[in-house]
Amino acid sequence: MKIKTKLPEWGTSIFTIMTRMAVEHNAINLAQGFPDFNCDDELLELVHHFQKKGFNQYAPMQGVLNLRKSISEKIEKLYGRHYDFENEITVTAGATQALYTAITSVVEAGDEVIIFEPAYDSYVPDILSNGGIPVYVPLNPKDYSYNWDLVRNKISDKTKAIILNSPHNPTGSLITKDDIKELEKTTKGTDILVVSDEVYEHITFDGRKQLSLAGSEELAKRTFVISSFGKTYHTTGWKMGYCAAPENLTKEFVKMHQFVVFSVNTPIQYAYADFMKQEDRYLSLGNFYQHKRDVFVNAIKNSRLKIKNCEGTYFQLLDYSSVSDKPDMEFSEYLTKEIGVAVIPLSPFYEDRESRSLVRICFAKSDEVLKEAAAKLLKLETK
Repeated sequence: MKIKTKLPEWGTSIFTIMTRMAVEHNAINLAQGFPDFNCDDELLELVHHFQKKGFNQYAPMQGVLNLRKSISEKIEKLYGRHYDFENEITVTAGATQALYTAITSVVEAGDEVIIFEPAYDSYVPDILSNGGIPVYVPLNPKDYSYNWDLVRNKISDKTKAIILNSPHNPTGSLITKDDIKELEKTTKGTDILVVSDEVYEHITFDGRKQLSLAGSEELAKRTFVISSFGKTYHTTGWKMGYCAAPENLTKEFVKMHQFVVFSVNTPIQYAYADFMKQEDRYLSLGNFYQHKRDVFVNAIKNSRLKIKNCEGTYFQLLDYSSVSDKPDMEFSEYLTKEIGVAVIPLSPFYEDRESRSLVRICFAKSDEVLKEAAAKLLKLETK
């Protein structure tokens, strides 16, 4: 039987490839973005509590009411935007599902969607699988800032949406107040929608604060704001996130959501709803990960690797141009097999797949693992 693939250029993701390689070669896995430590015991106990209480059947399609109410209250307190928890918030099976559902709910064949490179790897397949056309806008390579003149030059009468990601994976950059003003100016008076991937919203460093698009009067009315419980509570394997959007957009979102997953894990939703009452759990996350970033950066500061600035997320870019001329995929394989540290090459985050002598590491690891990985990277000597 011959089947025409919708994604002919896509195979196994680079994250799966590098993690598999790490296992095969017994390397320290700084590749895939998940913590190597467990979540809070209290959260585990809450899940068990609601399981034993019998909350084990289908949750409401848009999510448990208490959880949606907690999400609404958090967004309003942090960003000053009220979302009606009954009609404007949907709990999803992770942010990846939320991204797919948001894009699928609005993108039709021939629609253009602007994405910024380097870009998280699910955006383009989501666009293509709906018949959309990705339009690539590079971030400035020096500091990964936005070039809004270039964005405006890329907009056409076919532009349906713009996808933003801040804090940004893989670069760790943050959107600024000026960026928000430029995006407001660029989209005002148009029907252009925005998908804002804010899954690392609580992981910002050095006194910087997350600037959610929910905080903009102009942008909130056209934006799907997406976030993740997994990134916030060290529970990536539970696959739960949410989407906040105005009622007209949420109406389209839930039409798709109900046929993709219908609803998501019931006892975990009740547990999160209770756990969110402890605001310090997410408000302290930036300091928690800033410590880990600094542990790793300080441990490799005398290496030949150049450390790129990281303002948020739990990822760090390393420039290896003074160490090797190898393309980034080959260099990543070398680090994994010969040095014993698995990383992610940056080229899969670009449409052209060209090497830029950069790799990404994840520092959501124990301090001991970070120091051990740094000691191995210090051994890099030859070009």
